Amino acid sequence: MLNWAATFFIIAIVAAVFGFTSIAGSAIEIAKILFVVFLVLAVLSLLLGRRRAV
Repeated sequence: MLNWAATFFIIAIVAAVFGFTSIAGSAIEIAKILFVVFLVLAVLSLLLGRRRAV
């Protein structure tokens, strides 16, 4: 799933280079959303993993 965030980030950079601001804006927003989702999932996984080990 993190690959999708990286893919949208690369699309955003390429779109910015070519000047397609609407595509870049959309890709950046999607990348931001995916980043937050995966950050929350990583923290939850870390916390739940520690709780089960004890």
